[in-house]
Amino acid sequence: MKTLAQRQQEYARLLLTEGLALQKGQMLAIDCPVDQAWFARLCAHAAYELGCREVVMNWNDDALTREKYLHAENDVFDSVHSWTADFFEQVSAGGGAWLAVHASDPENLQGCDPDRIQRAQIASGKALENFRRRETNNEFPWCVCSIPTEKWAQKVFPDKPVAEAMGALWETILTAACVDGGDAAANWRAHIEELHRRTEVLNSMELRTLRYQNALGTDLTVALPEGHYWAGGAEKCVTSGVPFSANIPTEEVFTLPVKTGVNGIVYASKPLSLHGNVVEDFGFALKDGKIVRAFAAKGEAVLKKAIAVDEGASYLGEVALVPYDSPISRSGLLFYNTLFDENASCHFAFGEAYPCITGAEGMDQAALEARGMNRSMTHVDFMVGTADLEITGETKDGKKVPIFRDGNFAF
Repeated sequence: MKTLAQRQQEYARLLLTEGLALQKGQMLAIDCPVDQAWFARLCAHAAYELGCREVVMNWNDDALTREKYLHAENDVFDSVHSWTADFFEQVSAGGGAWLAVHASDPENLQGCDPDRIQRAQIASGKALENFRRRETNNEFPWCVCSIPTEKWAQKVFPDKPVAEAMGALWETILTAACVDGGDAAANWRAHIEELHRRTEVLNSMELRTLRYQNALGTDLTVALPEGHYWAGGAEKCVTSGVPFSANIPTEEVFTLPVKTGVNGIVYASKPLSLHGNVVEDFGFALKDGKIVRAFAAKGEAVLKKAIAVDEGASYLGEVALVPYDSPISRSGLLFYNTLFDENASCHFAFGEAYPCITGAEGMDQAALEARGMNRSMTHVDFMVGTADLEITGETKDGKKVPIFRDGNFAF
């Protein structure tokens, strides 16, 4: 039986070998909270063992971030320091690998001014535009992961003492990442193969539209672009051809909608941790792709600011399918962390689309937009999957086919 420390080391190595497929001589950037430096050190040690050229750090801190939003001068939220932009630019333009360790308090910015949050997001989106475009286009390997923090663990397990909550969250994370005591890398590759099987089935259908319906009141029709394809699991870095897994864990297969081809109403099935706030009981009404009404019982102001950072933020950019009986969903936990909640539920994202269009690498931005791809400086996933969700597809020749029945794949 492996100890927790041994499994944590194996997890760190999995992120580098399967998540990033780190190559000898490649730079690695790690985005990590300062109070989780011990885990960054595990990753750095494993990276150097794999022949990494250099590990560079981008530290963040919940407490200091909150202090800034509460007390900094008002105009600082309208710009990003040049050295921050240069860091992101040099790592991504130089073909470095990027590991993002998401480990934060889901409600860190509760009570902070939503206007400051929105303005900071706009400033960051403009300053880091090249980085985000390269990331969306898979021009460098990137991977998002999570590790527990005390506040996050207590949010997920409110009835447990801190130590027990931390242990329970670690166990959940490691199991979801296939670090279950066996060969984690082999387990992960087998899981990726199953996701690839699902994409092959969906791609063979040549779907034109999807219609979502459930008892929450969701009734939404989504048009898919001509030449779209479904992706999931490992993707290839377009500059090196090396496959990498952008999310660990992952249970989704995804594509993009036609920007102006979404109509109806959709209700979220889980709360959303959004910019340090929790948004609850929310949904959207859409007409010709545009969100024309956003509503929420809690966090509505933050939600409305999020869909207004630019023109594309009020349109959908991702369609993702996740079975209701996925392992993360079967845990019965609400994580208040999009990386986990999105892999327990079918979801959409408003904002930037991934270019899941055949031949996209040879198209310029205008050509991609002409095919229906949405552009934005933001990309926010929100969950819509339920036990009774039905999704019916229509093929390009007009045939109706079941995609989801009773919350799970119909094939």
